[in-house]
Amino acid sequence: MGRIRSAIIVRISIFVVFAVAFDGFGQSPASGQHIPVTALANGTKPNIVFILADNLGYGELGVYGGGILRGAPTPRIDKLASEGTRLLNFNVEAQCTPSRSALMTGRFSIRSGTYAVPVGGVADGLTLWEVTIAELLSSQGYATGMWGKWHLGSEESRFPTHQGFDEWYGIPRTYDEAFWPSLNKADGLWPSIGDKQGWNASIASPEPIYEARKGEQARQVGTLNLDTRRTMEAEITEHAVAFIKHNAASGKPFYAYVSSSMVHMPVLPNPAFVGKTGNGDWADCLAEMDYRTGQILDAIKEAGIEDNTLVVFASDNGPEATDPWEGDSGPWRGTYFTAMEASLRAPFIIRWPGKVPAGRVSNEIIHIVDMYPTLARVGGASVPTDRSIDGVNQLDFFLGKQENSNRDGFPAYVAERLSAVKWRNWKMHLIWQVNMYDPPVTLPVPKVINLLTDLKEERDVGAKASWVGVPMTKILIEFEKSLKTYPPIRAGTPDPYIPPK
Repeated sequence: MGRIRSAIIVRISIFVVFAVAFDGFGQSPASGQHIPVTALANGTKPNIVFILADNLGYGELGVYGGGILRGAPTPRIDKLASEGTRLLNFNVEAQCTPSRSALMTGRFSIRSGTYAVPVGGVADGLTLWEVTIAELLSSQGYATGMWGKWHLGSEESRFPTHQGFDEWYGIPRTYDEAFWPSLNKADGLWPSIGDKQGWNASIASPEPIYEARKGEQARQVGTLNLDTRRTMEAEITEHAVAFIKHNAASGKPFYAYVSSSMVHMPVLPNPAFVGKTGNGDWADCLAEMDYRTGQILDAIKEAGIEDNTLVVFASDNGPEATDPWEGDSGPWRGTYFTAMEASLRAPFIIRWPGKVPAGRVSNEIIHIVDMYPTLARVGGASVPTDRSIDGVNQLDFFLGKQENSNRDGFPAYVAERLSAVKWRNWKMHLIWQVNMYDPPVTLPVPKVINLLTDLKEERDVGAKASWVGVPMTKILIEFEKSLKTYPPIRAGTPDPYIPPK
């Protein structure tokens, strides 16, 4: 990973040159102090339901300015927001795999070798050395289940049921592969490739759909194609609801990770939702996503555990960028696979009746890595101390005990490229890329954006506001220091991984 460190050092040098004239401004505020993870005062273990939408842009939901403007109201999710806290500055990583890795480990994906969506034919996913949030909660007596896309290991040894989950239903890789079996057809609207030069299952195996339980080998129950893609969300929800009802009846605390398939391309609604809105597949999928979320919320309520269940609804990424499935970025500019705000900012709603303030809206910076120590504290677990954990505990912020987040900023990677730094309401771009299909361009001088006055990131105010280089440089220097103490894992590293001493 020497190339990564060298890139960081180069970026830091740029910052230092950029900010040296303003060094007299003194020390910047810390970028978020770690709060000790302790059990909640009353000793009870609340249930946790984490619904993670797939590539749901900032502008899709009604409460984020979408809904009927996108062809379908989202009443259940909007109501959930009114019952809890909604974030305007929840940040994720630039791609699916990195965001999911960060959620599972509390570590920026550059540390875990999961900084990009994997390409077939190489080892992929999290090493078993990583300690997932499911493992932490399982150690505290939680039942753990996940359903949907994993994207953190396509081999049996790295499936969710080997990473802390008691059960799993879903796919190991991604929904793009639903296209494969249809590529050789000669009767479709797309130009046919033909079976002589098109996809062949003996060369690239189709995406399997698995059902698995801890301690048992995963069982293939289907194959992903355009038909099973349409029914995936219903299957995910059915499994999640059954899990919630079973554990609520047994009185065992549970962690339910609902990895929604909506609205990842190909954006195809369930047959029961086709034509439901009259506004096309995208709107029909938005309506289905809202309905499925409602089914999960209804299961929680009907089981009588609503007051003791923390629910999170969030997205792993910014909007899709590929025609004809482009998503909506709301007021922001760009797409995922970039360091633009449309890529980094995602919807986030958290509800915990009687604990998380209802109707609260905040623009404080939270990063997806923060959910790891936060949920660990909710469940009474301690985070590992033998590695760098980038997440900071945000529970007191979520509970309304403090107005401010425990985080001021973070470095933003796109794959292995350090592309930007966010600090408070400022961003400094080191590499410029607006759309995922644009070439990334390394800037000779960093571009500084004021995110309160320039939501579209169109005006570089670095000449007037170069002082922000001071706190941003501090973020990068501290991060570089941590990489020296805890060297990052190379992508494709096999198990067992043993960290260098």
